[in-house]
Amino acid sequence: MSAAALDPALRITLRAALVLLFVWAASHKLRDREAFRTALANYQLVPHRWLRPISALLVGAEISVALGLCIPGVAAAAAGTAAGLLALYAGAISINLIRGRHDIDCGCAGPARRQLLSVGLVARNGVLVAAALASALPAAARVLMWIDCVTVAAAVATLALLYAAVDGLLANAPQIATLVRRGTHSEAAHA
Repeated sequence: MSAAALDPALRITLRAALVLLFVWAASHKLRDREAFRTALANYQLVPHRWLRPISALLVGAEISVALGLCIPGVAAAAAGTAAGLLALYAGAISINLIRGRHDIDCGCAGPARRQLLSVGLVARNGVLVAAALASALPAAARVLMWIDCVTVAAAVATLALLYAAVDGLLANAPQIATLVRRGTHSEAAHA
């Protein structure tokens, strides 16, 4: 057994959670392709004439990753590709943050919710990159039991809820900061 082997239930959990993430990401991009191209254009990283093919390539890559994670023979490579995509997205966000462009929509929450670029998004993607790389590791030799199915299902549901909660906090961070500032100013005025 390799020293860097994961428990098979943990590896299944990570891969299933990544499948959910990439299916969700691709689906919101497909539901409103124009909104995704607009978000991509706002990053100002590719020439306008390349927006359509690059947006299609990114959606295709997300769908391919989700499918690949489900196929045992290519799942490790798909996990590596997932890590690469997530790192690419973190890099695009980082470049714009360095440029001082905090006021653009990241495009990662879909057209239903505007989410401004932040260091938190970069950190979130860093955690997702680590999870994708971990899911590429070989599984330890262990027979899966029925309880592993329950554990995996509960863990995937928990990770999905955790992701949604973190995503919601990141999306609402500017409004929360404004409320905190108002509360601080209000307390100072009453003191």
